[in-house]
Amino acid sequence: MITTTPQRLARRQLNMATRHQLTTAAGVPDGTITSRTRQGGPWQRLLPRVYLLQTGPPDRRQRALAAVLYAAEPTADPLSGDTAALTGGAALALLGIREAPHTPADVLIRAPRRLTATAGVRPLATSRWPRTITVRRIPSTRPVRAAADYAARADDPDRIRSTLAQVVQAGWCHPHDLHAELRASRLLGRPAVRSAASELLAGVRSVAEARARDALTATDLPTPLWNARLHTPDGTFLACPDAYWPDEGVALEIDSAEYHYTRDAWHATLRRRLRLESHGILVVSATPSMIRDSPTEVLAALRALLALAAHRRVPPTVRARGHVQLELPVPGEWRCGTP
Repeated sequence: MITTTPQRLARRQLNMATRHQLTTAAGVPDGTITSRTRQGGPWQRLLPRVYLLQTGPPDRRQRALAAVLYAAEPTADPLSGDTAALTGGAALALLGIREAPHTPADVLIRAPRRLTATAGVRPLATSRWPRTITVRRIPSTRPVRAAADYAARADDPDRIRSTLAQVVQAGWCHPHDLHAELRASRLLGRPAVRSAASELLAGVRSVAEARARDALTATDLPTPLWNARLHTPDGTFLACPDAYWPDEGVALEIDSAEYHYTRDAWHATLRRRLRLESHGILVVSATPSMIRDSPTEVLAALRALLALAAHRRVPPTVRARGHVQLELPVPGEWRCGTP
C-alpha cells in the first residue's frame, strides 16, 4: 500500500517527484515506479530519475522544475535552491522575458560536482554560488545572474542586446548591477556583451535604440541622453523619449507597431508627442524598421531639427532627469569565462 507521501510531493513540486524521493521518503518500490511509468500508465518519466505524476503533458513550468529536480543532489531538498537553481534563458523566460529561450534549461550546481547533460537540461558547475530566489515555485538565480549566465552562452549579438535590454527595461535589475555581474563573470571581454553593457549604462533599452545609438555614434551629431525623464519647471512629469538632446530641445521617438496596434495605444503615443511639442520640444518619430533599413533618413531629419533648434530664441524650459553617457574602460586584462 502506497502512502500519501507521493501526493504530498506532487502538491509541493508541481506534480513531480524524483526516484529518490519516491523510494526513500514515500516507500514506493522500484517495481511500482516501473509499472506506473509504462506506456499508458498514470505516471511519466520526464528525465532520468524524475517523474511526472500525471497523465497529461507537462507545461513549461513543470519542465523547468524537472531540470532542477534532475540536477539537485538526491538527498537535498530540491526546492531549497542550495544544490541546484535554474539560471540563464530558462530562468529569464519564467520572468516573462520574451527573447529568452525556455530550452536548454541551464541549471547551476556546486563545483566540483559534475552532472551529465540530458534532454534539454544543461548542468553548469560553478564555484560562485549565488543567492537564490523562488520564481513561480521554482528555485532560480536572481535575474542579474540569470542574465549573465544567458549572455555567457548566447552567440547572437542582437539576441544578447535585446535580452539584456528587456531584463533592465522590465525592472528586474539595474544596469550598474548587471555590469558588475558581467564583469564578475569575466564576460566583458566579449565584444557583443561589452557593447550591450555599454548601451545599457548609457540608458539604451531596446535593440532599435541600440541601432540608433550605433548610427549616431558614426556621425558628428551631439550625444543625446537615452530614456531621460522630462519634467516641466514645476516638477510635473512630461514624457520619457527614447533619445533627447537637452541643449537643443530635440527628441527622437522610436514607435513600434507592436506596441501601438490598438486605438488607445496609438492615441496615447500622439498625446505624448503633443505634450512634448507643446513645451517647445522638436520631435523626430521613426519606427524600428526605419532605424534598421534607412537610418540615413532618420539622421537627416535629426540633423535638420538640431540645426533649427540651435537658432531658436527661446529654448524649452523642460528639465531632463535620467541617464548620462558613461564610458567603460577597455578590459585589456579581462577574459571570457564561465561562472
